[in-house]
Amino acid sequence: MNYILNKENEIYYECGWSSDNALFLCLDGEKFVITDSRYTLDAKENAKAEVIEARDLVKKARELILKKRVKKLKIDFKNWSKEDITKLSLAVFLQNASDFSFKKRLIKTPKELEIIKKAVKKGAKAFDEFAKVIEDGIDEYELSFRFKEKLTKRGRRDLSFEPIVAINENAAKPHAVVTAKKLKNGDLLLLDAGVKYKRYCSDRTRTVFIGKNISMSKKQKFPGHIQKVYDVVLKAQEKAIKSVRVGIKVCEFDKIARETIQKAGYGKYFVHSLGHGVGLDIHEWPFINSKNETILKEGMVFTIEPGIYIPGEFGIRIEDMMAIDYNGKAKVL
Repeated sequence: MNYILNKENEIYYECGWSSDNALFLCLDGEKFVITDSRYTLDAKENAKAEVIEARDLVKKARELILKKRVKKLKIDFKNWSKEDITKLSLAVFLQNASDFSFKKRLIKTPKELEIIKKAVKKGAKAFDEFAKVIEDGIDEYELSFRFKEKLTKRGRRDLSFEPIVAINENAAKPHAVVTAKKLKNGDLLLLDAGVKYKRYCSDRTRTVFIGKNISMSKKQKFPGHIQKVYDVVLKAQEKAIKSVRVGIKVCEFDKIARETIQKAGYGKYFVHSLGHGVGLDIHEWPFINSKNETILKEGMVFTIEPGIYIPGEFGIRIEDMMAIDYNGKAKVL
């Protein structure tokens, strides 16, 4: 199979190395990395591929394709500019392979599963450590700063994405940005974050009550109506998790969670899909939504994250990652 890639995580998956200016080519089984002089030494030390230095990466790729007399080349058009596609098409017939790398990475190897499990464990530990430094009177900016300190171990590891830290009504925005709103006892705090381990991502969300003993457990006690909504979200997640098994379509357990929330009267407040795959990218296949009929198989990793968001009041989301291991068992990581 002949193909070309230009995204960092796609390249890393193929050869164990990548940079922000590199191309990867697989031509009749031979692997090539093309990058510029800033990265050549590092690439030669780490890439499991032949490294070629060039200023114009696409031009060099075209020359290599012609030299190898390749007839067809798979490429994901949406990742490339029209200009680059035109340049490459002068050397070879381009076959559009939409989501080519996502499809290759859909099934994780046992080694990848172990790495992801460790990422999840490290992320969960950071949540618990952050709980100890939450203080009354600090705003979302400071909360976010302290959260990132714990997640990254003061810069020693990378984040999966920019964390979400949201108090009360700000949590009603699924992708809330931090504000100057200050935290006080009795508030609701939504936290969504993940860390990377060996470049693989974790992803977790907890919605917690701010009181005397702050816990990142899924067992929370909120006042009045908030507790009712929280229990609905937790029930939806638990039912979806229990339904996960090899052979089920992803749309089926999205439906189970969605119907649980609808029957409780909050259907219109569940405004996103149930989850998404996780790997080198924070959002990968399979995407867990009502239309995806992908059948679960061993090696798949994904989130289960139902939520209810009531504008002007509060939002609640609970998220965990799951994996199907090579014994066919579905597990919360």
